[in-house]
Amino acid sequence: MNADFSHRLCVAPMLDWTDRHCRAFLRVLAPRARLYTEMVVAQAILHGDRKRLLDYHPSEHPLALQFGGSDPAVLAAACEAASAWQYDEYNLNLGCPSDRVQSGLFGAVLMKMPQRVAGCLKAMQAVSPVPVTAKIRIGVDELDSEAWLEDFVALLAESGVRTVIVHARKAWLKGLSPKENREVPPLEYERVERLQQHFPDLHFVLNGGIDNRAQANAWLGRFPGIMLGRAAYHNPWLLRQLHADLWPAIPLPASRKQAVEQFLPYVEAHCAAGAGLQHITRHMLGLFQGLPGARQWRRMLTEQARATGAGPELLLQAMQQVDETEEGACHVHHA
Repeated sequence: MNADFSHRLCVAPMLDWTDRHCRAFLRVLAPRARLYTEMVVAQAILHGDRKRLLDYHPSEHPLALQFGGSDPAVLAAACEAASAWQYDEYNLNLGCPSDRVQSGLFGAVLMKMPQRVAGCLKAMQAVSPVPVTAKIRIGVDELDSEAWLEDFVALLAESGVRTVIVHARKAWLKGLSPKENREVPPLEYERVERLQQHFPDLHFVLNGGIDNRAQANAWLGRFPGIMLGRAAYHNPWLLRQLHADLWPAIPLPASRKQAVEQFLPYVEAHCAAGAGLQHITRHMLGLFQGLPGARQWRRMLTEQARATGAGPELLLQAMQQVDETEEGACHVHHA
């Protein structure tokens, strides 16, 4: 597989998780991974605080902006409004199953309206300065036959999309919570493999349930790219390991503690601007997962980061609680 494909290693858009501080931290661990914003509702870009919604740190590139929306004109206007921020990709959310998303007519419910999806994607591409991609499920409710999925992907291709991120589960819009929709419907990776065979000119990025190094590398041998979600968030060092496997020549933090040290200037700038440390540290709790002292690290960051005046020195103090010397074979293959 081509190591230079832009979506070789991706981190999923995750609401309330992949905010700008999370992304800036993950970037230290994985310089070439493609990061995604939380889903931003297109209407909010037109009528809300664009700076708050769209600002990010320059280090975050390559960075994709994920849109939620179902009106071609609104999505096109939002793309134009966002162009000043110079994202590297616009992605349309066609996979999120939450009630709030359904009521706004975006996410997985849109897969039931393929012509509308095509209209949205064409409108976005007509004004977008960057590639437009789609994130889908393998089915939604009763619409989950192989033929139906192929027809849907054919429509994406006709709309000009060349990269499709596929969460290899179907979505149930009624009866399952968003959390259950990430866990209950079975993973069907082989269906995504068949899509890749059926549409050789498209790039499929596999998403869903990839949670350890061996599994990730196996799929990287069979797909142009993979996307990690919760595994990368709860165990960010996994992202660094996968990056080292893919791009061994690119310098990376040699240890978790070195990663914290490299991230300190960002933390210092954030705190100097008067912002709360806890907005950053909440994304770093899993860094030392599996190591002696990891619990103390989590506890210190959780309990003390909210204190008035808490600053970067708290990270250094919490780091002293961890023994990283046990890093080795026993941690290589687990998430």
